[in-house]
Amino acid sequence: MKTRIALALLGLLLVIGILGGLKFLQISDLIAAGKEQQFPPIVVTATEVQSSEWETTLSAIGTLEAAKGVVITADVSGQVTRLNFEGGETVQEGDLLLEQDFAYETAELSAAESELELAESNLSRVSRLHRDRVTTRAEFDAAQSAALAARARTDVISATIDKKQIVAPFSGRLGLKLVDIGQELGQGVSIVSLQRADPMLVNFSLPQQSLSVLETGMTVRVTTDAVPDRQFPGSVTAIDTQVNETTRTLRVQATLDSPAEGDDYRLLPGMFASVEVVLPDTRPVTIVPLSAISFATFGDSVFVLAEPPEPNGEPQRGPPPQAGPDGLSALQQFVQLGERRGDFVEVTRGLEVGQQIAKDGVFKLRNGAAIDITEEGATSPSLTPRPDDA
Repeated sequence: MKTRIALALLGLLLVIGILGGLKFLQISDLIAAGKEQQFPPIVVTATEVQSSEWETTLSAIGTLEAAKGVVITADVSGQVTRLNFEGGETVQEGDLLLEQDFAYETAELSAAESELELAESNLSRVSRLHRDRVTTRAEFDAAQSAALAARARTDVISATIDKKQIVAPFSGRLGLKLVDIGQELGQGVSIVSLQRADPMLVNFSLPQQSLSVLETGMTVRVTTDAVPDRQFPGSVTAIDTQVNETTRTLRVQATLDSPAEGDDYRLLPGMFASVEVVLPDTRPVTIVPLSAISFATFGDSVFVLAEPPEPNGEPQRGPPPQAGPDGLSALQQFVQLGERRGDFVEVTRGLEVGQQIAKDGVFKLRNGAAIDITEEGATSPSLTPRPDDA
């Protein structure tokens, strides 16, 4: 009985050993096949890590302001009898914009001019008599005072009539019309906005430490999302004489160079704008196109295109690097990034100038993938890209 049990156990162990050996051989064959498997090469474009000299700039947020800008108001009360504008048009200095009813003042002016004529005639007669010592000095002074009073009354009425004829104080562009014919205007009521937007000013603030490098005459570049396809150059024209005690910032004003194209004012007062002040110094940088960067939460990286490294006998994670038609492989390299400008980004650590990296199609790559370099579909990155270049 015991012999039978022992033989049965021995047979069972033999069967298990045979099955285990067969399974081990199968797994070994699969591992070997996986190591020898070649994935097709991935087609990408390539570029070299470049060195460049980037200008040093100070960045700020600014607000646009017209060189001249006022809201024209009524100086005196009166009814609107004439309007010479519709709103939005360009006017020249001295153009008549609005006229109020001055019929009453015209009548008063006629009476005042008659009184003035009589007073001057009386003064002339009294002056002759006074020279002949026929009249006293008091009578002469009274006649002279009456003539001056009549002249002053005439001037006051004339000034009132002039105030009821409102003209453009300078050349510029009108805003929306705020009054209409027949409307009774009180003193100080707004009529229309007048802005002279050429040249245009931009006001912005910089940290107080910028004062050591900031000077009038420095070049500025202004951009705004209202005109996304254009950059407006200008220069620093004024620096404030005091620092804000709360924010410790310094107010700066720059003047833009001819922002208007004919009557097409694309910049308007009050617009938000991004400002860059260009400093005279430059700095050396190592740059790559933004399209070459693989952004990830665990770190940014690029794929260096180089020959696969020779095996060193140490165990590796994942499949070994593979070479493409040019003998190159994509080797992932983590980098530290700096400032971005246009389609380029500064690399502060991880790359050296002259290294070849993948430029377009990095989202398809994995570490150690075989590479096939092509120029088809390659992009042309620029430091000053424009929307119509896409």
